[in-house]
Amino acid sequence: MAKLAVADLDLAGKRVLVRVDFNVPLDDRQQVTDDTRIRAALPTIRYALDHGAKVLLLSHLGRPKGKVVPAMSVAPAARRLSELLGRPVAMASDCIGAVAEAAVAALAPGQVLMLENCRFHAGDEKNDEAMSRALAALCDVFVNDAFGAAHRAHASTVGVTRFVPVSAAGFLMAKELEYLGRALTNPARPFVAILGGAKVSDKIGVLKHLVGKVDALLVGGGMAYTFLKAQGMEIGASLLEADKVEVAREVLDVARSNKVTFLLPMDHVIAQTVAADAETRLADSTAIPAGWMGLDIGPTARQAFGTAIRGAKTVVWNGPMGVFELAPFREGTFAVARAIADSGATSIVGGGDSVAAVTQAGLADRMTHISTGGGASLEFLEGITLPGVAALTDRN
Repeated sequence: MAKLAVADLDLAGKRVLVRVDFNVPLDDRQQVTDDTRIRAALPTIRYALDHGAKVLLLSHLGRPKGKVVPAMSVAPAARRLSELLGRPVAMASDCIGAVAEAAVAALAPGQVLMLENCRFHAGDEKNDEAMSRALAALCDVFVNDAFGAAHRAHASTVGVTRFVPVSAAGFLMAKELEYLGRALTNPARPFVAILGGAKVSDKIGVLKHLVGKVDALLVGGGMAYTFLKAQGMEIGASLLEADKVEVAREVLDVARSNKVTFLLPMDHVIAQTVAADAETRLADSTAIPAGWMGLDIGPTARQAFGTAIRGAKTVVWNGPMGVFELAPFREGTFAVARAIADSGATSIVGGGDSVAAVTQAGLADRMTHISTGGGASLEFLEGITLPGVAALTDRN
């Protein structure tokens, strides 16, 4: 990696500010209901503690829009982290200013302090210089381990790096960049990308960037119907972005010219309403009836997609094949997850829905890498430089 990593640094006795992504779901009792992101940060936190650092943790949670919202405090995440670490995690009631400075001053090597939600200050999302300087004043070293926020140029991800002596990537950040970077620059082939979700517009950049790099591109979910329309198919009441039909044709043309296998669903599970008790039928791509909409890929498509996936050496998946949250429309997404698990390929799963799907299917532990950053992973796959990565200190 071209950027410094936490393992490159002497941390003994240093105040190490680690930007983590503890934007985790909470229930009505302010308990963390999914600690995946907290667990993902443990290697960096433990490494810093084992090497004698004073560890300061900084995260956002929710969208408080620059105001103090008690229900969006990161205190529940600090409590869960304490349980996972098996040691106390102190909590500061602010992330900058006198309160934070006093809490940091009281910290000894080998101790952990959780700073309050950085988005309680409007200056974070504005990448405000004053807030950036205030964060930098708390530490000797900055470590960014929040890949999920790396596509945001905020004070807590970018601005702070301008005022600290050194900034490095944490282990999670480095792992994300390694897997995604290898897929784009030197993948084991065949390289298969699977894109789903609702809208073509969300993934135009990714489609255009990947279509020249992959051996096969599989498209499902709501976005598939704009491509099918571009091929002159009858899609009934299925989701359509009419203003993206021409873009879909362009992507299909590039795929043909690059001799990339481009698979769209051949058949579909259709319904008239998006509901768990909806009447469903099967229809092929040439004739989805008026008033009916495609809500999952059908059995023939599952088999074709599965065959392409099982022959792959590298698989990148972002986006479900249908409305997998509802039982009648989940089998296509689960079939893709099973095919990836059985393929033996290096598999990279990104995006909240895809991650939720492999977890629900009980296959998360059979994926090579599950990305913690949906938006960040999409922008990376689109070829966009992530500001939170670019801001780190160069290795040379």
